[in-house]
Amino acid sequence: MTNSKIRKVAVIGTGTLGSQIAIHSGYHGYDVSAYDADPESLEKVLQMIQIRIANSNRKPVIPLREIQRQAKKIKMGKTLEETVGEADLVIEAIPEDLRLKRETFKQMDLHAPPKAILATNSSSIPVSRIESATRRPERCLNLHFYSLDLGRNIADVMGGTKTTRQVLETGKEWVRSIGCVPLTVKKELLGFCFNRVWRAVKRETLHMWAGGYADFKDIDRGWMIWTGMSQGPFGIMDAVGLDVVYGIEMVYYNESKDRKDYPPAALKRMIQRNELGVKTGKGFYAYPNPEFKKPDFLKP
Repeated sequence: MTNSKIRKVAVIGTGTLGSQIAIHSGYHGYDVSAYDADPESLEKVLQMIQIRIANSNRKPVIPLREIQRQAKKIKMGKTLEETVGEADLVIEAIPEDLRLKRETFKQMDLHAPPKAILATNSSSIPVSRIESATRRPERCLNLHFYSLDLGRNIADVMGGTKTTRQVLETGKEWVRSIGCVPLTVKKELLGFCFNRVWRAVKRETLHMWAGGYADFKDIDRGWMIWTGMSQGPFGIMDAVGLDVVYGIEMVYYNESKDRKDYPPAALKRMIQRNELGVKTGKGFYAYPNPEFKKPDFLKP
């Protein structure tokens, strides 16, 4: 059931999460348009999603066949201006770069209708650092989604310094309308709600591996046996994209300036070798058949 205040949704950036936000919006009855500077982005994500689903014991929020069907119905715009021109909700889902996000929000603000809500799917950056790029800070908010293809139907919801209560409630209502659970952040926090919990796991496991304290496979084994999940932290980071992981860690470091928050150099070297995880076929594991899927990975 669609949100009565939102009919048309525009997504800027059709990477891993942007594509899924657009697909799920369409599945739940919204009129969806999207734009990405890379015209092949959506097709690349669809191929990656198949591998991600195959390596997980979690069912996607909607069936794979529906993911593929809904992807074909998305109206891909040739420009950002064309894409957002009639939108009630515009969601930015581009790389984790504050300057780039501010410039994108400026363009969204210029070309979207005055009534439109502007949201960022940033994994860590509070919208308060982006809102001043617009003339409507009261209609800006964070809507951070997780891996819908892996059954993680949650979204962090957080306002900026001037976001109205009505806009926050409309955002939460819309999140529920596409089958997700809103996780409300009551006051500004870098990393939001659950993503901050997951980030703590990433930081500790990356430094354990890079410091030579434990093999990443053993860390994953412990996690998988303890939680019953089909992937450990390193398998999950491969699915997210190691370049994305690095970018998020840098946001935390730039905030704290604490060397404990600086991502390991070993992770940077993997990125320089184009070992980004599932999307390049190699990260901590090799894809499409990673070692953690082998029957003997968790055997005594």
